[in-house]
Amino acid sequence: MAKPRKGLAARRRAMGYSQESLAELLRVTPGTVGRWEQGKSTPEAWLQPRLAKVLAVSVQELIDLLNPRADERLEVRSIGSRSDQPRHDPRGAVQIRHSLDSVHGVVPLVRRALDAFDLPDDGPTRPLVEIAADVARVNEHRLEARYGALAEVLPDLLAELARAAQVAKEGQQEQQVALLRALALRAADGIAFKFGYLDLSGRIIDLIRQSAAQANDPLLVAAAEYVRTETFFASGDLGAAGRALVKAASESALSNLDDQHVAAAYGSLHMRAAVVAGRIGDPRTAKDHLREANEAAKRVSEGVYRGTAFGPQSIRIHELAVATELRDPIGIERAATWHPSAELPAERRSHYYIELGSAQHDLGHHEEAYVCIEMARDAAPQHTREHPQVKGTLASLLQHRPGNNRVVELAAWAGARAI
Repeated sequence: MAKPRKGLAARRRAMGYSQESLAELLRVTPGTVGRWEQGKSTPEAWLQPRLAKVLAVSVQELIDLLNPRADERLEVRSIGSRSDQPRHDPRGAVQIRHSLDSVHGVVPLVRRALDAFDLPDDGPTRPLVEIAADVARVNEHRLEARYGALAEVLPDLLAELARAAQVAKEGQQEQQVALLRALALRAADGIAFKFGYLDLSGRIIDLIRQSAAQANDPLLVAAAEYVRTETFFASGDLGAAGRALVKAASESALSNLDDQHVAAAYGSLHMRAAVVAGRIGDPRTAKDHLREANEAAKRVSEGVYRGTAFGPQSIRIHELAVATELRDPIGIERAATWHPSAELPAERRSHYYIELGSAQHDLGHHEEAYVCIEMARDAAPQHTREHPQVKGTLASLLQHRPGNNRVVELAAWAGARAI
């Protein structure tokens, strides 16, 4: 028997809504609201962010209200901690699942915001300095793989940026809005591409490139070309990907490479071009790109430049990716002796362990493979759970290690099944 959701009803009343007025606002029936509060049904994933906003709670707080056992608040496992929450505690998995469900629910709202970029809804438009703080925050969510938190605020932020573009004066203010729009769209692509909405990702990337050009920021243009590689990964046109990256790197080299921001743009393009060459199966070209990236890294400290992490540690992660693409056991073994530091963004750290786990599996090192996936999960659980490479590795490990409880638990958590 379903348990009444007293917390949801209490929150509705505290906000001054009757079941009828809330239903009218959400465009559902009063009976639907009643069933939510009685625990007989749950709002669809796409509607949850909207309901949370109306009730002035976060999506996670809404999920707690929808949980009949409202006294058991779900907590995110601390990144990098193995002691704060038992590894087999199902609540951590439920929390992550709900966060990822909220991402899928937000995608239609992102599409709607993009459709109306030139015709945004009426609403408030804050000073650009306040909008810039939110843009920085959503990109931090992207880099730290907090996709649920990113999805929660993204549609409203995109709509506000569309309004800001309409009221911006020509010149510097207009360029600043374009820069903020490009960076916010970069965050949106972090959801679209990783969650498999490749058509939406391609559309967003085109808008990023347009916004970067309008911002008159060559470094932002270079970052847009870095992101554009995803389009070619999706289509399989790796030749075009390599040409686009080399062209963008050559244009960056026309600026002062002693400037660390220019060097980071130049190096990140070569870093990604190395992975493309590795995927094509061209070790010589991959080596040349890595050499250029390493030269650029000598001029910078590890950091995030125009939304892209770059520096000596980022290059080491890409060196592993190249070795994995080329099926180079020596390169893989060399990479396995190193671990990224906590100063790197969580998403990039987790990607290193995901790559290493896949490579170790291919080498027949099954124990090391699932340990790597556990480390990726500790670094960035949402990124790791959604990653197709993780699901593929775990699906294969289920065949090789069907009785290993750690593998079974990881596979269940990631939704992987034996091939």
